[in-house]
Amino acid sequence: MNVKNKKTFDFGRYYPIIFTLIFIFLMLQYSFYTLESIFYDLRIKLNWNGSVKNEYILITLDEESDQFLGESYPYAYATHNRLIEKISKEKPIGIGYLVNLQEPSSEKEKSDQLKFKNIVQSYIQDDGIFRFGTEMDIWGEQIPPQDLEEIGFSLSLLNRDTNSFAKDGVVRRAILNTSGEDSFHLWMSNAIREKNGLKPFNALDFNGAYYSKEADAVFALFKYFSNPIVKNKHIVTIPFHRLVVGNYSKGIFKDKIVLIGPQYLSNSDDFLNTPFNKESADISKLSIHAQIIQALISENTVYLIPKSVTNVLAVIISIILSLLISRIRPTSGLIITVGSLIAVIISSYLLFVFWGLWLYFSQLILSIFIVYYIWVPFRAIAEYQSRYAIEEEAKILKEVDHLKHNFISFMSHDLKTPVAKIAGIVDILLTQYETKGEQKIHLERILASTKELDKFITSILDLTKIESKNIKLSKSSKDINKIIKDIVKTLQFELNVKKMSLDLQLAPIYPILLDLDLTKRVISNLVENAIKYSGEGKSIVIKTWDDAEWVYVEISDNGIGMKESDLVHIFEKFYRVKNDDSHKIKGSGLGLYLVKYFVELHDGKIAATSEVGKGTSFVIKFKNQG
Repeated sequence: MNVKNKKTFDFGRYYPIIFTLIFIFLMLQYSFYTLESIFYDLRIKLNWNGSVKNEYILITLDEESDQFLGESYPYAYATHNRLIEKISKEKPIGIGYLVNLQEPSSEKEKSDQLKFKNIVQSYIQDDGIFRFGTEMDIWGEQIPPQDLEEIGFSLSLLNRDTNSFAKDGVVRRAILNTSGEDSFHLWMSNAIREKNGLKPFNALDFNGAYYSKEADAVFALFKYFSNPIVKNKHIVTIPFHRLVVGNYSKGIFKDKIVLIGPQYLSNSDDFLNTPFNKESADISKLSIHAQIIQALISENTVYLIPKSVTNVLAVIISIILSLLISRIRPTSGLIITVGSLIAVIISSYLLFVFWGLWLYFSQLILSIFIVYYIWVPFRAIAEYQSRYAIEEEAKILKEVDHLKHNFISFMSHDLKTPVAKIAGIVDILLTQYETKGEQKIHLERILASTKELDKFITSILDLTKIESKNIKLSKSSKDINKIIKDIVKTLQFELNVKKMSLDLQLAPIYPILLDLDLTKRVISNLVENAIKYSGEGKSIVIKTWDDAEWVYVEISDNGIGMKESDLVHIFEKFYRVKNDDSHKIKGSGLGLYLVKYFVELHDGKIAATSEVGKGTSFVIKFKNQG
């Protein structure tokens, strides 16, 4: 079998797709409703609804009518009679009365109320459509007066997105049914549809209608059939008083849908926000009622495509776009990305306009941006990957060479001497001495040299562990003062040999969490250094104290000290102070480096101060856990 032409999948070429899908998955966990509402409202504004047959006349009770008629809302029945009489004679398709009429307070009012009822019933018998629209307050539904209830009434509530979606108070949804009762808008739209020979709808029959258990109501997103801010022929607003006094064109109500209700500038509740006026609530409720009724008549509701569908589309688009961009130049990738954005925008708009389908637009747009911002930089980076790898390799080789040089120097200089001592003494024991006399002295020398060698080897092993990050703490509650006392006992011989004094100033301290072995090595190293470098007859002071956050250990001597130029480097690997005194003292240059590392491994800190001829001081800070 010929395997030369067999192609293998280049995983390295496509691994960014994994990161792309991860970011897409994370992004899909969030609902960008604020951003989505912007795109949704933009589609509403740009929506094309074709021809609209129905026309609406809004009759408003407002400050101007109050002043002209000398009455206040909701006006006397006699005034309403003059209005309804004029309107009903011109035979509009339907009348929606959204005025909160009051119970009559006098016999005259009762008589006028009866006349109002008779006019309305006569209009209904003459194939007219009439419905009271009611509001809700803290006491419940504001139903019409008892004698007018039989005419018929329905809730005319308007839903604002205050607890869901963008939570911006904009009216985007119609309430179709509440607690099993059709809303004012659904009742009116069905009545008008039947009059026009069309089939009436149940609440859940509308495209995108859904039931909310929490509200016990059926809702549906609806499309505005016109811009309520701009004046147009489909919605005409006339003040109440003009009609009462007959100041209007005859025949204006013929075949129109008439809505009568309050529109007081002084009452903010009479105005709401829509997708056309999100910044200021200056669109009247009457206008929005007309929009909803017409949307239901025209079946202009919106079906919200399930989010799972959008998620699948986002993944598919991201995979296809990733594969395309991975094979072309970055400039071509930009063109494809822009083209994808335009395609998503146009297709989502067409779905909305012609079929009333609302696709979650934000996730798709963000998916395209995620693909672009992952893949295009990756392609640019790939072009410089080889150069970067070479530079990194050179940097690593340089560091390794530096470590190797220091290690070889250390091995040849510091380890060679104790190894030679061991070899020489062993040779003497084998050739000249028996197992007594001076043999004991040589054995002690062997032991001392072995200890020295062991320290060097231990330091190298610690360094290896540090560089491989293989050191783990084994913490337990320990008394730092006891640790110091134990260490001092082991070093008492060295102190006596150099005729040095050691002063312990240990304050009472509660036990703290420490790695016993590493802590002993830290303090032993600092005390041994003080003994080595201070000189004969000097003194060492060890202090401890604590506060709410730290436990402090200070080890100071009055020895030879060191220059500022040396002090800044003493915690570096293999660094040794270069002077005549220190040159005679053997060491690896790793002691203080390891001390600092072990302290910081405990989340602690170490600092050093020194002055030539006056001594050196080290202060360690351990976390105070107790």
